[in-house]
Amino acid sequence: MTETLLDNVSLNFDAQAQWVLNVSLSLVMFGIALEISVQDFKTLFQTPKAIFTGLLSQFVLLPLVTFLLILCIEPVASIALGMIMVAACPGGNVSNFISHIAGGNTALSVSLTAAATLLAVVMTPLNLQFWGGLYGPTQNILKEVALSPWQMVGLVSLLLGLPLVLGIWLNHIKPVLAKKMGKVLKTVSLIFFILLVFLALYNNRAVFYDYIMYVFWIVVLHNVLAFLTGFSFAKLMGLSEKNVRSITIETGIQNSGLGLLLIFSFFDGLGGMALLAAFWGIWHLVSGLLLAAFWGYKPIKTEKLT
Repeated sequence: MTETLLDNVSLNFDAQAQWVLNVSLSLVMFGIALEISVQDFKTLFQTPKAIFTGLLSQFVLLPLVTFLLILCIEPVASIALGMIMVAACPGGNVSNFISHIAGGNTALSVSLTAAATLLAVVMTPLNLQFWGGLYGPTQNILKEVALSPWQMVGLVSLLLGLPLVLGIWLNHIKPVLAKKMGKVLKTVSLIFFILLVFLALYNNRAVFYDYIMYVFWIVVLHNVLAFLTGFSFAKLMGLSEKNVRSITIETGIQNSGLGLLLIFSFFDGLGGMALLAAFWGIWHLVSGLLLAAFWGYKPIKTEKLT
């Protein structure tokens, strides 16, 4: 009974704090883009099978698996829409780092981050609208907020697309400068962004304490299924072990920070959605690093990348 109250709870996050969160996410994306070169996009054409597998896993299979999970466990509407929001987002900001320490194909991870970020401008609003509209309780929320996919496209373009293009452009014309800036900016902006998320949770700690045990097991189960989706599909496609590891991580590490911003921007910080996205952002760092540590102790034999 108390869980249903989540649909009527809104987390407090004032306009000034939201603006700072927007800027910090853009800086995180810009810092990542400073280490992405035009050559990374050429890799898309050199390893089309791996790229296709990764993008399909992120933007088609993960939302589908998420929808099936929602049908099975029937969470409250705001939690269900939060799950769809997270699944609709591109890979997370730390996926490249985690892929590297896991012994995955870092070049593939970087290429997937770049491609998925550009595709997210359209695919994130599209997936949220499509899958959210198929489930009655979440469909009602979408109707109540009168969500405009084009407004979301515009915001995602500003938060992800523009910083990505500017970062790649600077790397192209000033590669040495971009490399120096990238090392500092990516780390500092990411730490700042994580602190802001923790601040948002602290300012709403009463709600967080009340519902964390309800949200916890859903996030853990959802995240495990995300990793399994990427791993199983990459294996099914016959990819190399290094590529399997990278695609597993890219599918399981989602940009929940973007999801959180969209929730505050378009859903007024709807309780279940915001709590799920915020806790996912914490949990996927833990699960991703645990998986990377496990794989890091299992060296891969020399193999041809496919």
